[in-house]
Amino acid sequence: MAMEARNIDKGIDGGTGELAGMRIAILAETLYEDLELWYPYYRLREAGADVFVVGSGSAETYQSKHGYPVTVDAEADTVTASQFDAVIIPGGYSPDHMRRHPSMVKLVREAHEQGKVVAAICHAGWMLASADIVRGKTATSYRSIKDDMVNAGANWVDREVVRDGWLVTSRSPADLPAFMRTIIAALKERRGRTAPERQVALAG
Repeated sequence: MAMEARNIDKGIDGGTGELAGMRIAILAETLYEDLELWYPYYRLREAGADVFVVGSGSAETYQSKHGYPVTVDAEADTVTASQFDAVIIPGGYSPDHMRRHPSMVKLVREAHEQGKVVAAICHAGWMLASADIVRGKTATSYRSIKDDMVNAGANWVDREVVRDGWLVTSRSPADLPAFMRTIIAALKERRGRTAPERQVALAG
């Protein structure tokens, strides 16, 4: 079930586009919000990125809130944050299941520590709180978890999308266009800053 690390490092799509060569992890668990997983998945692939669905290891396939299945490419304990340029966390009820798995929380925390783009929408703020990466950050989320975000140290604001450094947050599926525009802009900016690093890696 788990995808070999070398395949993630090489990429699988070989696509062209503004994000060609970039690798993105989208986290998945049971009862994910359909649009918050599939909209980013196809938008990023359209832009040329290699997109991998990473699960907790509790199953090979997860059902969405509306019964739509997603099959994972890898389990969180078989990958590392260094293999990706970004980690995206959909909402729904899945973040409550994700945060019960230390390997998923670790992946989010280490992606943030390594300066990767970390993006969370709706109830995915729970994962940011569990990873302890919103302390001192301005962020948003679905309004019902505002208190959780504030208690985790976030400066919570009610906006369709908020970017604080490499952290991107949004409130709900209605905010997905702004969410994705901001993620793509952040990824392009990050690629520009890490271009020399990538050239060294390719030369090696």
